[in-house]
Order: sequence, then structure tokens, then C-alpha cells
Amino acid sequence: MGVFHGRDFLSVFVMCLHIVTRSNERGRILMRIGKWGVIGAFALMMMYVAAADAADGSKIGVVDFQKVLMESDTGKKVQAEMQEKGKGMEAKLMAAGKEIETLAEQMGREAMVMSKEKREEKQRELEIKKYDFQSLQKKYQAEFRELEGVQIEKIKNEIFTMAAKIGEQEGYTLIIEKSAVIYYPKSVDITDQLIKQYNSGN
Repeated sequence: MGVFHGRDFLSVFVMCLHIVTRSNERGRILMRIGKWGVIGAFALMMMYVAAADAADGSKIGVVDFQKVLMESDTGKKVQAEMQEKGKGMEAKLMAAGKEIETLAEQMGREAMVMSKEKREEKQRELEIKKYDFQSLQKKYQAEFRELEGVQIEKIKNEIFTMAAKIGEQEGYTLIIEKSAVIYYPKSVDITDQLIKQYNSGN
């Protein structure tokens, strides 16, 4: 097993850091919204049926859940909390990575003057630190995904419950999430109304 040099580790370490997801990366939120695609497609079919059956009196609403996440007070708070959590994880990974880099560089400098036993001891120490780093990285990834999922699910449930209440109170035939809609006029978008009500706590 060869010596893991500092410059080699540095490139791997930089790649690893990018795996720790930052909370302001909107693409992941879009991916989470996408899991409702099947339900949304069914709802879209219902929308067409409702429109056909009650063309003279249908009232359709559309909610942009991503916008709620990005612009509501609760959504912004969750984003800030996730960003802070991500920074803490990144700092710990960087510290662990620095230890590995330092040890690898030390081995590179002193390999020629070390005894065989000492080199093997340092190599084992380095491999253990590398394994611990990878385990910590995987742990943080899992923790981050789980926390993000819980937070988004909580907001989703609150928003969908609120949208259902608006639908009942204001006589909507159907309210659907934007990701399931191919086209809609802005006049049917109730997202701003929903955000305002969500922010007020009503």
C-alpha cells in the first residue's frame, strides 16, 4: 500500500466537500417536489375532468410550492437553519481533512528516515483517519438529507392543509401544485395569497 501524498488527498478532499449539500441549492428542492409527480398527474387529469363537467362555474387554483419554500418566512428560516447546519458539518470535515493532509505530508518528508515498522505504523494511522473521514462524510450526508426531508415535509403538509382550507372557504373546484401543470394563466395562481396567509399564521 503506497503513501497517500498530501497533494493527492487535497484534490480528493475538495471533491468530497462538494458532496455536503448546501441548503440554498434549489435543485434539490425541485427534486423533492418531483416525487409528487404521479399524484400531480392524476390531479391534472381531474382538473380537465372538472373543467369539462363544470365549464361554466369551475374555479381552479395553482400553488407554486417552491416559491413558498423560497419566499415564506418559515421557508427562509428553514433555509437559514440548513445553511448553518451545513457550514458546521463542512467545518468538521475540513478539520478532519487537514489532519489527513498533514499526516500524509509528514510521511512524504520522513519516509526515507523512518524504520519499516514506523512507516507501517504511520500508514495504518493514515488509513484509519481516511476511513473515519469517509464515515463522517457519509454520516453528515445522511443527517442533512433526513433533516431537509423532515423540514420540507412539515412545510408541505402545512401549506397543503392551508390550500385545502382556502379551497373550501372560497369555493374552488380544484387547487393543484404548479409542478403538475403544463400551462395556467397567472390569474389562477394563489401562491402569493397563500404565502401571506402562511406568514400571518392564520
